[in-house]
Amino acid sequence: MTANGWFQIAFFLLVVFLLTRPLGVFMSRVFSGEKTFLDPIMRPVERIVYRLTGVDEKHEMRWTEYAVAMLLFSGVSMALLYLIERTQKWLPFNPQKLPNVDPALAFGTAASFSTNTNWQAYSGESTMSYLTQMAGLAYHNFASAAVGIALAIVVIRGIACKETDKLGNFWVDTTRCLLWVLLPVCLVGSLVLVSQGVVQNLKPYTTVQLLDPQAVQVTGADGKATTQLVTQQVIAQGPVASQEVIKEFGTNGGGFFNANSAHPFENPTPFSNFFEMVLIFAIPSGLTYTLGRMTGSQRHGWAVWGAMAFLFFVGVTTAYWAEARGNPLLLGTDQRAGALHSGGNMEGKEARFGIANSALFTTVTTDASCGAVNGQHDSFTPLGGMVPLINIMLGEVVFGGVGAGLYGMIVFVILAVFIAGLMVGRTPEYLGKKIESYDVKMAMLAILILTFTILGFSAIAVVKPFGTSSISNPGPHGLSQVIYAYVSSTGNNGSAFGGLSVNTKWYNTSTAVAQLLGRFFMIIPILAIAGSLAKKKTVPESAGTFPVTGPLFTALLIGVVLIVGALTFFPALSLGPILEHLLMLAGKSF
Repeated sequence: MTANGWFQIAFFLLVVFLLTRPLGVFMSRVFSGEKTFLDPIMRPVERIVYRLTGVDEKHEMRWTEYAVAMLLFSGVSMALLYLIERTQKWLPFNPQKLPNVDPALAFGTAASFSTNTNWQAYSGESTMSYLTQMAGLAYHNFASAAVGIALAIVVIRGIACKETDKLGNFWVDTTRCLLWVLLPVCLVGSLVLVSQGVVQNLKPYTTVQLLDPQAVQVTGADGKATTQLVTQQVIAQGPVASQEVIKEFGTNGGGFFNANSAHPFENPTPFSNFFEMVLIFAIPSGLTYTLGRMTGSQRHGWAVWGAMAFLFFVGVTTAYWAEARGNPLLLGTDQRAGALHSGGNMEGKEARFGIANSALFTTVTTDASCGAVNGQHDSFTPLGGMVPLINIMLGEVVFGGVGAGLYGMIVFVILAVFIAGLMVGRTPEYLGKKIESYDVKMAMLAILILTFTILGFSAIAVVKPFGTSSISNPGPHGLSQVIYAYVSSTGNNGSAFGGLSVNTKWYNTSTAVAQLLGRFFMIIPILAIAGSLAKKKTVPESAGTFPVTGPLFTALLIGVVLIVGALTFFPALSLGPILEHLLMLAGKSF
């Protein structure tokens, strides 16, 4: 670890902190219908959209109607993406003449991008046409992000409203999110990325002659290996910058290229790397301020932000320490940081970014359910690879995805105040609302859905040949690969541990089901909580009211998040990365 590395981590968190208030205020004004500086441009466009689609912007929905609208929109969008994938061979903007996507892979990808997971069991540059990338995948990057933010806003409204069953209009919230929040930033952000060298064109791939031809071993259909001399290379390109910016800002994570944000056409410079990380945390962090502003308790919003920031710092510190200390099995190798190299475990990491930025990017992307990667998690040390695994296992509430992180954290807030109420022997309260058995049951249901889906699918995959046949490393590392696949899918993260061959019927189908359960089955009980809270009366604070605005509440919230995660997943972690770490110290690798 170096002073420069710590400075970059601290500077990143400082920038995120400075963006929290202005972005939070802006989103609060947008979703409260207050005037913003974009209104002269966006309001006419918004009215045209409502007129064309027949939306009554003054119509208020109950939580059940809001949920049905969200499910219908997501379902139709998913079906449209599946259709585009299955017919891309005959559609325009396919200069490489790529074939139609296989049905199982198309279904898995459609479910993935519709749920903001962006799990990719394929190489984007060799599978998806430009039209599929733009009209299919990039569209879902906007739509799924807007849905997540709208759901967070409706939960905030449920907390803020008093004695009503009306929580806003799904179509209005989604439209305003697209027009006011996502599109303006992405238009500017894509130009920033282009200025750094991120590619943006519609040209066919370029074939170039290698200055130094390479001899490679090729295995034929008969199983025999032959040596071939490679003299050419195909340079993939396309509309990358426009997808890259919403991939990060919408915490989607699906890369145009298989190498994702480690590819120089997606992430060419240290500045682009920093800019992309800030985009990932911007909305999730800003929503904590929106929570405080819309509920009238700004200190509560900062208390939630403080809990998230603490958990983030613990995660990045652990990952940075684990990777910087190197691999003890590489005897005789100088892994100390020096003037000519960053030291530590550089396997699977880009030399352009080094240990600190790889550990930081890994922590950010798995805290925020983004899934974009600038290194290979499978190549991290056991404890370094455990950090992204735990981040997602906690429900990705450490800032979390756009919207999803906040409403996931609200579940833990409800559990925290419930536990506080038990300790003092009175009915728990949350910002003046009584937390009753129905609210706690719905909160636990959301957590149990996450747990059951991850552990259930993982258990099947590690005992059946169709699951174990995809594992590249035996022992505890192979277990980590399988668990990570379902943690990433259910948590709607989309990053891959690597080393697991997931483009099979079993993994394409099972991960798609896990993604749908993790997104939609979890949000229904959370919306039910919002509807329940909105109907409640507000009671004044008393001497026995547990405050949700100070360090004590922040500490309790952190404890609840960690205890729930530890009790649920510690057995799996002990058989995976923890056991692998102990065996590594004993001189054994996998």
